[in-house]
Amino acid sequence: MQPPDFRNYLVDGDPDQIEALVRATGFFSLEETGIARELADDALAHGESSHYRFILAEEENQLRGYASFGRIPGTRSGWDLYWIVVAPEFQSQSLGRRMLTLAEARIQSAGGDRLYAETSTRPQYAPTRSFYYRCGFHQAAMFPDFYSPGDGKIVYLKLLPVG
Repeated sequence: MQPPDFRNYLVDGDPDQIEALVRATGFFSLEETGIARELADDALAHGESSHYRFILAEEENQLRGYASFGRIPGTRSGWDLYWIVVAPEFQSQSLGRRMLTLAEARIQSAGGDRLYAETSTRPQYAPTRSFYYRCGFHQAAMFPDFYSPGDGKIVYLKLLPVG
């Protein structure tokens, strides 16, 4: 198996592959899957004028993972990490970390120095929370019962070197 190739633009088939990839993880609801698709459709339709930026990892024309991020309007240098999704068979192979590193470099080159990520407090998201800690994020806020009773939201922050 060869390492995936990375690109930072979307092509016509990407929204379909992103939707299929999000479904394949088994983590996300139908509503969340629709949101992931909506961001990809917007980025494809509007190109550089879209608010959403992407890093896509593909191998043999198949999407293996992607990260989506964007500048937070009204902030000087804050960015949101909207999605980081890796195909189940490619998890635990550092693909998520590699895409995050590429996203961070793009954010820094655009003057960003704060990257926020959020996730659920549900037990199934323990690996996601561990990933953020391993990648240098720290918990900045927690909102109990945010998504639903018993399902809070944790907001993580990673300070990026200015340079």
